Amino acid sequence: MTTDTTDLKATPLKALHMELGARMVPFAGYDMPVQYPEGIKTEHLHTREHAGLFDVSHMGQVVITGEGVAAALEKLVPVELERLGINKQTYALFTNEQGGILDDLMIVRWAEDCFLLVVNAACKEQDIAYLRSNLPGLEVEYLEGRGLLALQGPAAASVMAQLAPGVRELVFMTGSRVTLEGADCYITRSGYTGEDGFEISVPAGSAEALARKLVSFEHVKAIGLGARDSLRLEAGLCLYGHDLDTETTPIQASLLWSISKSRRADGAKAGGFPGADIIFNEQANGASRKRVGLKVEGRAPVREGAELVNAEGAQVGMVTSGGFGPSLEAPLAMGYVATDYAAIGTELHAIVRGKPLPVTVEKMPFVPQRYYRG
Repeated sequence: MTTDTTDLKATPLKALHMELGARMVPFAGYDMPVQYPEGIKTEHLHTREHAGLFDVSHMGQVVITGEGVAAALEKLVPVELERLGINKQTYALFTNEQGGILDDLMIVRWAEDCFLLVVNAACKEQDIAYLRSNLPGLEVEYLEGRGLLALQGPAAASVMAQLAPGVRELVFMTGSRVTLEGADCYITRSGYTGEDGFEISVPAGSAEALARKLVSFEHVKAIGLGARDSLRLEAGLCLYGHDLDTETTPIQASLLWSISKSRRADGAKAGGFPGADIIFNEQANGASRKRVGLKVEGRAPVREGAELVNAEGAQVGMVTSGGFGPSLEAPLAMGYVATDYAAIGTELHAIVRGKPLPVTVEKMPFVPQRYYRG
């Protein structure tokens, strides 16, 4: 069975993906590699042990400039931006008036009055429209002519240092302008695998040459969406549209840490972002449900959409992400449960093919995160 890809967009690396034998699938309107010939498990373990190169060019890169941009952006996200240093990065959420999450994103300060935002592929058109309608007087530019690569894993720093020695000075959630293979790039030391690594914004015309250079290193292999998903699941990280959506608040999602202390109810700059009162009320009085990690008994994976039930068989939650964790040699999942069932060690059952499968609420991340903090 073949998939019609005529209406799909291509990233600057499509020719390289095909050359490397990738199996391509539609994802967020793009023709993307889900895996290469060695398979998802091998790609996953290679990233944990060495370094993997991911094509994330489908994500949206947006630059916002203008006087007072930090204060203006703070009206849309619950993070402190006015005090964010130049070349410093932060994770953020766009919230709605009900406290739900419109998207999760990365924000890095390029200059005093200039920020780069990296938003999810499926949300980027609505995000750009949202930014333009809510930031009058500021310039919102979509960087269509750039690719985005992610080099992740314990060997990432040594590989990058051979191309730009200064990258060793970076720590987690900081960035820098560098020249890589003759191309003007902007890199951040971050990523979504739980490993040390870098995300590289590169001119689209230079993306393939840079990717070829990176995969020429002995410890680097191209990695597809399949392993990207299993890596982020082991790291306990959310995927928008699955674990996060417009009906889910940061408190329900166990993302209180993503709200800067100064922006919380008792902070110096409390509130001022959409849905703040609802979010603060949940923080003070508790949310009706919580995102939790789930350890699965046996070998059968529990997939998104599986019901979670208590000892009496009553539904108390739902799995939002699930699969097999190659690093653990075991299935794992995350999902939402009624708060009374969110304590670590709570025993539940997931309904898989009509049968109850034992699961236990477990602390996340499932695999220790190894970001480089200096």
